[in-house]
Amino acid sequence: MVLLGLLALCLVVGMGAARFTNDAVAGWYDGLTRPPLSPPDWLFGPVWAVLYVLMAVAAWLAWRAPSGDQEGVAALAWWGGQLAVNALWSPVFFGLRLVGPALGVIVVLVGAVAATSWAFWRLDRMAAYLLFPYLAWLGFASYLNAGFWWLNHG
Repeated sequence: MVLLGLLALCLVVGMGAARFTNDAVAGWYDGLTRPPLSPPDWLFGPVWAVLYVLMAVAAWLAWRAPSGDQEGVAALAWWGGQLAVNALWSPVFFGLRLVGPALGVIVVLVGAVAATSWAFWRLDRMAAYLLFPYLAWLGFASYLNAGFWWLNHG
């Protein structure tokens, strides 16, 4: 039941992001100059769906890991914090169309996910490994966000 709850939470965050994204893609976003290596729009949904599932499974593994109460609570607090920051990015980038501040949000998100992965590493190595694709994607997304800002800020 805990795994299903974590999956539901992650997918709710993903659906919220999709709402902001879908509303902006057909108009504003399509008019932006894209940085090199920008993937096609259809790729983002499946990638994020997989990443949200990996996030949920990672949190579940960390939750199940035997640990001192404080260490486990801290790791899951980092996880919840990164998910909250994740939920902010789409409203800032797509909803408010604030590409520069969205870059700040994603930099904070990368740090929060790295801290979460480190906290999970101490509880369950597989939980930490499951966040590595997320970190890699966030690195690429940071490049894209910075590219959109650079090419469209004037």
